[in-house]
Amino acid sequence: MNLGEVLGSIGSIGTQNVSNNTNLNVKPQGNSFSDILKSSMEDVNTQQVQAYDAMQSIASGKVENLQEAIQQIEEAELSLKLGLEVKNKALGAFKEIMHMQV
Repeated sequence: MNLGEVLGSIGSIGTQNVSNNTNLNVKPQGNSFSDILKSSMEDVNTQQVQAYDAMQSIASGKVENLQEAIQQIEEAELSLKLGLEVKNKALGAFKEIMHMQV
């Protein structure tokens, strides 16, 4: 998962002008939060698969460049940690919203 892409996508959500919409049924232009989340999770999954392949090639001795293989594994680990933290923050926000009194 490329952090720059995710932050750019999230930044574009916040800059959309919805105050001029008088009709509440109008959907904002661009990607929805669920689309961004789905694509980010697919990126994390792809990196995990590549890291697993890199680990297999290290274990079997078929690795051509050990440094690149280790780098792929580390990037996949960081992406997974970032994804888990995003999930934890989203769940925390959801729980906080659910505890609000109306």
